[in-house]
Amino acid sequence: MRFDIITLFPEMFAGLFSAGVVGKAIEKRLLYVNIHNLRDFATDKHRQVDDRPFGGSPGMVLKPEPIFAAVENIRKDPGTPVYLLSPRGKRFDADGAMEMAGRAGAILICGRYEGVDERVIECLITEELSIGDYILTGGEPAAAVIVDAVSRFVPGVVGKTESVTWDSFSEGLLEYPQYTRPREFRGMEVPQVLVSGNHVEINRWRRRRSLEKTWRMRPDLLARKTLNPEDQRMLDDIRTDMKGKTHESH
Repeated sequence: MRFDIITLFPEMFAGLFSAGVVGKAIEKRLLYVNIHNLRDFATDKHRQVDDRPFGGSPGMVLKPEPIFAAVENIRKDPGTPVYLLSPRGKRFDADGAMEMAGRAGAILICGRYEGVDERVIECLITEELSIGDYILTGGEPAAAVIVDAVSRFVPGVVGKTESVTWDSFSEGLLEYPQYTRPREFRGMEVPQVLVSGNHVEINRWRRRRSLEKTWRMRPDLLARKTLNPEDQRMLDDIRTDMKGKTHESH
């Protein structure tokens, strides 16, 4: 898969994709990440890419000409989607990462300042994307997050594909707790079921803890998920147990 990132600050990506899983995928040519300086597509001698907004307001807005020129120069296939990283965009999630990984490439435009000229959004952008309800100084960190998240779904990038399948959010639930050696640490022991060798009970324990963690930390995920009868019974038991513990504490 090929990523093309358009940014005002290409130096922010220096070394970012040279290590870890993404770095290895680039070495193996499973991923291509190309960084493009937006100023290279400006036509005036000052390489100006922003200007004051019409109507008057604080801040600066990215001009349409260099952005259009950059995308038109980079995009060889007219079907390649163009995404603007913006706090007002659609929330990027695991489903979005999986969908993007199914494409041959994507162009990511890093927003800056007060945003971009609306004509870019109306005529050039496939979709605006946001990684959360907060404001960053620019879209560069968001672009890095998207490349990292999407790359894990590209075949061959992650060595064990089941690791991706079992990860949090892969089926709408948070991942169950994980433990490793030593079995006892500062008086804290690994749950007995995990060393019992009974894989049926281990899987049941993991499912229950996954449901419990999601119910406590991300109930919004459960609200969007249709549970099978066994999961629903387990969740009902969890709620009953937690209510009982709450009453006991009072």
